[in-house]
Amino acid sequence: MRRLGTVLTAVVLAGAAVSATAVSATAAPATGAAPAAAPSAACDTGGWGSAPKSADARDHQPLKQIRAGQYACYDRLVFEVPTAGGKPVGYRIGYVKELHQDGSGDLIKVGGGAVLEIRVAAPSYDPATGKPTYPGKAGQPLPGVDVKGYRTFKDTRFGASFEGDTQIGLGVAKRLPFRVIQQKNQLIVDVAHS
Repeated sequence: MRRLGTVLTAVVLAGAAVSATAVSATAAPATGAAPAAAPSAACDTGGWGSAPKSADARDHQPLKQIRAGQYACYDRLVFEVPTAGGKPVGYRIGYVKELHQDGSGDLIKVGGGAVLEIRVAAPSYDPATGKPTYPGKAGQPLPGVDVKGYRTFKDTRFGASFEGDTQIGLGVAKRLPFRVIQQKNQLIVDVAHS
């Protein structure tokens, strides 16, 4: 009988160890971490495409911030534009052969295999005071946005803030499908990895 109790205890302990391993293998990623894809996971980019996308401007509030992030199937650029009541922000986004600065027409070199021109209906300054709300400089990388090591994004360049629009050049690996999402005060541009 004692022997049977020892065997049962060993089986229960072994089962507990297997359960603990299974739970830790499926635990959620740490807060703030980009979701990881399984090596064989397919990315659903149905409805995405490389054709130009646009939306009418509903509000011309100043641009506050631009930031980038990496995800399992795409790289993301987020524009923070406070709008009254979460109204949609106007935009025009599409691939171009070269980026030419609004107003002057000057060529701005953008690294990568393709250039996605992003125009957001939000000036980088306060129209009432002229004070800058976003510190972008023509032809320079976006302040605080480092895309080194990104799979799709290769370069970022500030174009101009002209007649209520802010122009950005996003260098990507090649002409890839992208989507545009609006969430309250954010305009989000996702470019697929493939």
